[in-house]
Amino acid sequence: MDIVFSKWVFAFSLSCCLIFSIALSVEGLHGNSKVRGVNLGGWLVIEGWIKPSLFDGIRNGDMLDGTQVQIKSVTLEKYVCAESGGGTDVSVTRDVASSWETFSLWRVSESEFQFRTSQGQFLTCDGEGCVVSATAKSPSTPETFEIERNNDSRVHIKLKSGTYLQATLGNQLTSDYPGMPGWDDNAATFEMAIVANNLHGDYQLANGYGHERAKEVLKRHRNTFITIEDFNFLYRHGINTVRIPVGWWIAFDPDPPAPFIGGSLEALDNALSWAEAYNIKCIIDLHAAPGSQNGMEHSASRDGTTDWPASDYISQTLDVIDFLASRYAKHPALLGIELLNEPSAATVPLDILVPYYKQGYQIVRKYSPTAYVIVCQRIGNADPLELYQANIGLHNIVVDLHYYNLFDTFFVNMSTVDNILFIYKSREAQLQALNNANGPLVFIGEWVNEWNVTSGTQKDYQDFGGAQLEVYNAASFGWAYWTLKNDRKHWDFEWNIRNNYLQLGNSPNMQIFNSLVLLGIIFAWLYLHHIL
Repeated sequence: MDIVFSKWVFAFSLSCCLIFSIALSVEGLHGNSKVRGVNLGGWLVIEGWIKPSLFDGIRNGDMLDGTQVQIKSVTLEKYVCAESGGGTDVSVTRDVASSWETFSLWRVSESEFQFRTSQGQFLTCDGEGCVVSATAKSPSTPETFEIERNNDSRVHIKLKSGTYLQATLGNQLTSDYPGMPGWDDNAATFEMAIVANNLHGDYQLANGYGHERAKEVLKRHRNTFITIEDFNFLYRHGINTVRIPVGWWIAFDPDPPAPFIGGSLEALDNALSWAEAYNIKCIIDLHAAPGSQNGMEHSASRDGTTDWPASDYISQTLDVIDFLASRYAKHPALLGIELLNEPSAATVPLDILVPYYKQGYQIVRKYSPTAYVIVCQRIGNADPLELYQANIGLHNIVVDLHYYNLFDTFFVNMSTVDNILFIYKSREAQLQALNNANGPLVFIGEWVNEWNVTSGTQKDYQDFGGAQLEVYNAASFGWAYWTLKNDRKHWDFEWNIRNNYLQLGNSPNMQIFNSLVLLGIIFAWLYLHHIL
């Protein structure tokens, strides 16, 4: 009798475990599973590193918005300097260039630019004969200069009136060079060094091409980069969710503020329709907020600054959330709305971010009682527990963490084994702590099968990807790979799957099905042996 009772307890316990695991599933997903997702990065929010060819047709493409330059007089052999970083005089006095001698370009046309200082002011000159200063708070005609380039690094800088700037013997920058300078060593000739040209986002693309050409480029990209065939591919490989980054200008479609280009709303509508056809759910992720929440190209920053916490950008962002929630809350393919991607810990204070998240939660709840509201951990030096302690909302709240063994010197010299052990020790411990925190669900909203290991074999990548899948499968909400398509092959989900670098194994739906089959076999065996 004891043996019979023990077998019955085993079967009952197994069934309870299966039921409990299903109970922990994400509400609204087919088969009561968790999110097993892929990001559609680089589609409706441009990131040039994902598809660099998008920028190939821009003239002076190395001088996009946000490009950092340093300018040196060839006669004085001194750098142009905004004293104190801006707000006062400009001199031509420095032997070595640093932050005060570095200017961010604001592009007006392919040959006209404005120069922003490290403190945010603009170089300005009010006409012929003026002394250039760094005192303008916002740019207009007096802050706009034409740059002429020869075949090497030499440039001329002139006013719209045609007068050239020169470096004087008194170490000033003045607009009074007589006549037209040649390219020999003269006071109006400078050497321009491009220090950084890292921003290749929506702002740089649209402003680089100009409206009409950018419209053609983006229309072609949006129509071809992601199609219904991609959703078929995802469905066949057990993916049940896509996270779709969008920019704030989508709320103003079809005619968003300059320089942004309309058309992303139609593409998002198509994506939700394709997802519905393949029983895939969608997370709409506000990847780029007005003013930029992190200064990066994927937040559509013009020059690398983070202005989102200032002015009325937060209220504008809430309006965008209202637009998205009102439009898609009732769509059968919608799983959730992510209120903001990767706010910067260095520039977005928690006491500003949390009230925004709370207001965003209430806006989504105004339109849907069940749609998941996803809040992203700040990037940089921030503890995800700060969002668990914030009491943002009561129902279907998710915290999004982004796990990369990249972007930090900590990972630079790690071996294959070190990387894998880090996943098992550090990542797994954090996930377990957050899963047990009695708070929001945990979502690994971005991760990738790439690292700083330069000589990894296919087996190394399989082991690294397998370790991540094993650990991230434990996240209470699930995970989403970054990203579906990418010119860098190890970042490309499709490439990883087709070349067997990433092995997904059974989908959550198949795991549940197999568990139920096993449970049925156990009960049948018990019944046949007259134990039940």
